[in-house]
Amino acid sequence: MQTATETMLNIKINGKELQAKQGETILDVAKRNNIHIPTLCYHDDLCLSGICRVCAVDVEGQRLLQTACNTPVIPEMVVNTNSQRVRKARKMILELLLSEHVGECTTCKRNLNCELQELASLYGIEEVRFKKPEEKRFPIEENSPIVRDNDKCILCRRCVRVCEEIQEVEAITPVGRGKETSIGCLYDLTLDETVCVFCGQCINRCPTGALTEKDATKDVWRAIEDPAKHVVVQTAPAIRAALAEEFDVPPGERVTGKMTAALKMLGFDTVFDTDFTADLTIIEEGTELLTRLKKALVDKSDVSIPMFTSCSPGWINYIEHHYPDLLSNLSTCKSPQQMFGALIKTYYAQKKGLDPDSIVSVSVMPCTAKKYEADRPEMTDSGYKDVDYVLTTRELARMIKQAGLDLMEIEDAEFDAPMGISTGAGVIFGATGGVMEAAIRTAYELVTGREVPFENLDIKPVRGMDGIRAASVTITDPSPEWSFLDGAEVKVAVAHTLSNARKLMDEVREGKSPYHFIEVMACPGGCLGGGGQPIPTAPDIRKKRAQAIYTEDDCLALRKSHENPAVKQLYEEFLGEPNGHKSHELLHTHYTEKSNW
Repeated sequence: MQTATETMLNIKINGKELQAKQGETILDVAKRNNIHIPTLCYHDDLCLSGICRVCAVDVEGQRLLQTACNTPVIPEMVVNTNSQRVRKARKMILELLLSEHVGECTTCKRNLNCELQELASLYGIEEVRFKKPEEKRFPIEENSPIVRDNDKCILCRRCVRVCEEIQEVEAITPVGRGKETSIGCLYDLTLDETVCVFCGQCINRCPTGALTEKDATKDVWRAIEDPAKHVVVQTAPAIRAALAEEFDVPPGERVTGKMTAALKMLGFDTVFDTDFTADLTIIEEGTELLTRLKKALVDKSDVSIPMFTSCSPGWINYIEHHYPDLLSNLSTCKSPQQMFGALIKTYYAQKKGLDPDSIVSVSVMPCTAKKYEADRPEMTDSGYKDVDYVLTTRELARMIKQAGLDLMEIEDAEFDAPMGISTGAGVIFGATGGVMEAAIRTAYELVTGREVPFENLDIKPVRGMDGIRAASVTITDPSPEWSFLDGAEVKVAVAHTLSNARKLMDEVREGKSPYHFIEVMACPGGCLGGGGQPIPTAPDIRKKRAQAIYTEDDCLALRKSHENPAVKQLYEEFLGEPNGHKSHELLHTHYTEKSNW
């Protein structure tokens, strides 16, 4: 709806009279009116660049073609997006890009989902008139969870911009000059030698196959086919809200049952839900927070407040590099993935009478940093490597396709018991603010004996896609054990993306933070926008995935972590009590400062 302060301009695109807002670009207006202009360096999440020039258009009165992505509209502008001159220029630009691109389409993970390939087909490029490199010029870098093949790079700089703007990590940058320019790290370092946090956001913005995740599918297939191995898989909450996109289904389709059935058909011996240990994390983390508050308010002990969540491995890598002085503020809880792995090799092995040596623990995660987390030396408290292999959503989709399965035609199946039982609180871990909302639902009820004073348990102040969100809950009439909290206003904050985390961390470092508990997720939108999720990603896609997650929460009978009967059974049979000796032995950890170069 037009507001009184908006200035509307009359312009014409392809002979059609249109209205544009002051400050919009030609591309903005075209997209809003379903006029297709091809792009490569442009991305909805990133600042304007105009590097690739594929979006060139004819503007009446201009001698040269203009880039639609960063040319602002002016009154009475006349634009042609499909003149012969435009088509010829775009084709030439694409040929020049292809002349520097070592095409290995049939063996590339991005085959049939490559923006360069799609545009080459669209503009009918059947041969490249310019000399192509005769052999690969760059070694493939695969020292980390992120595989980099610079021979497929088209220098669009999307990866650089997401690392600089959204994450403020700046691990990668253009190096070299002129025709020798490539995307790399300073001083010829590899990603694992830099401040890279392995969030994978660069992968999700890359238009080609220059950046991909390190593949674990072959190892998982090998384990499944080994009769001596008992292969257990866990699936993170964000997977069910995105997996269908890999099968040409629009974003926002929940496929929990179909995903579970597909995993069983692939040959996994047991299919569990990471939401189970998301519920467990809330019990452990909530108890830890309340214990810290008691020490600070009653015992007057020197305890680190606010407490930060520790579920996001990209965030953990970031704080180790950039804020090591605040590591004591981190919850000591492992992530749900790692808690699950530790319990698979101990609790589950005992219940099933299995030798932990014979168990292969696999997780399906929306995150490339989870691959790094699983390989951390700290993650062996079970006496074994807690999680053996991590698959991204994309890798799981490839396995399903390799098995000849049509995901959307599979009949639903249920997760296996007991570690497949979970609540809505575990499900919403997949969205930014979900950990905080789940924690508040449980902590408030444990302290007061009453449900949180929000309609239908939906704590909407911590939901949404704003970069930083804050909320507070006032404690009234707590139980005697928590009487010191009577009248206390517990303040919480939520941040997603590391650039937003930096703002909150600087407040804490300066002693200006008003919060008691802070949730940080490294990726836009939280796990549902993780670096291992289907490509493409964009704000509207992430919002639809979030809605799918909240819808699943609404549909479940149990929506509070402390009500999970399987978690209660776990404490009774194995762990004893929250934050007890056994829990600290298996479910908690510590992190250490990393060299910042």
